[in-house]
Amino acid sequence: MQTGKQVVVDSLNHRQPSRVALDFGATTCSGIHCSVVAELRSHYGLDQHPVKVHEAYQMLGLIEDDLVEAMGVDTVMAQPLANHFGVPLVDEWKEWRTLWGQDVLIPAGMEIDVTPEGEALTYPQGDRSAPASGRMPASGYFFDTIIRQEEFDEDDPDPRDNTEEFTLLTDAQVAAIKAHADEVKGLGRAVVTALPNTNIGDIAAVPAAFLKRPKGIRDIAEWYMSIVARPEFMHQVFSYQTDIALENFKRVLAAVGPDAYDVVFICGTDFGTQISTFCSLETFQEVYSPYYKKLNGWIHDNTSWKTLKHSCGAVESFYSSFIDSGFDIINPVQCSAAGMDPEHLKKTYGDRIVFWGGGVDTQKTLPFGTPEEVRAEVLERCRIFSPGGGFVFNAIHNVQARTPTANMVALLDAVKEFNQAGT
Repeated sequence: MQTGKQVVVDSLNHRQPSRVALDFGATTCSGIHCSVVAELRSHYGLDQHPVKVHEAYQMLGLIEDDLVEAMGVDTVMAQPLANHFGVPLVDEWKEWRTLWGQDVLIPAGMEIDVTPEGEALTYPQGDRSAPASGRMPASGYFFDTIIRQEEFDEDDPDPRDNTEEFTLLTDAQVAAIKAHADEVKGLGRAVVTALPNTNIGDIAAVPAAFLKRPKGIRDIAEWYMSIVARPEFMHQVFSYQTDIALENFKRVLAAVGPDAYDVVFICGTDFGTQISTFCSLETFQEVYSPYYKKLNGWIHDNTSWKTLKHSCGAVESFYSSFIDSGFDIINPVQCSAAGMDPEHLKKTYGDRIVFWGGGVDTQKTLPFGTPEEVRAEVLERCRIFSPGGGFVFNAIHNVQARTPTANMVALLDAVKEFNQAGT
């Protein structure tokens, strides 16, 4: 029987694996909300204790080894250095009771205040002397980034202000990355990591919730307008960022070795809405693609790691350019968006890119459908995407809070059912 790692590697190389590979929790866009993790632990009769929230921005719960086994997960994340708010992910954790009443564990350095209005505020790098950078509404289940853009020269913005977060890794940081890689080595699962400074305009990172007092263009609307209005500024930022990232690649590779990872998450920049794209294909090719090519090219020239591009939305028209930019994997494959028909995607691109996701709709079917509807959709997506490899099953983005446990179990059972039918 193939290990989880072998199943994923076959899929990544477009070889037919012995079964459909399953990912939950290996990336910050293929995870499960901490409340649902707790409910799954209860369903499978596992030890009940506070779930570790390894990504506090989206309140994603750590899927521990006993739950991994129960679910049949084939992947594992090599832990990043810090969470979205710049709080180091170290061995010390502390309890926090969420606004919905769940006791969870958060990194010891993370500070959260609950306002008289019932909102939760958190601070960059856990520093209460800095303005809060994250807000969870009283009825919410995750944090929203607080925009803290200061005044800047609109006629001549300084790209150095938008590159302060892109720094060379220190020896201590490289040692921590190596330690995290060593922790997950030998588990029999495919190892996924995200390397620093590769996000190239990821709108979740632009406001810099991890910086105490970010300078430059940090407002989301202003950033999107700058893509068209200030293309030279964007090139200066991305060029500097890419140079730093390439140097950090060298430092990481020298420390961890070429076999440490199977997949590297490169970029979470979204290019799609539900019905269209955020920018033209020409803009993508002129502003973004040159830097993706450099990052992906270095990895392919020096390692066997596969590179993953995340983009939600209606991005079928960008797929060929994603491939030309050197990406091996696309996630989350939002089949409900315009033009994202799974049959068309598999037929047109299935031999050139790996579909990591697309397994079930997390906007409608998984949270609001019946277990029977979930089962039917999962089986259908496996039927479409699995032939010839090139498919790692995951939901379409993170599993959200209040997703019925019965539907999650129906999802997992359907994947197992499909795999058993194929053996």
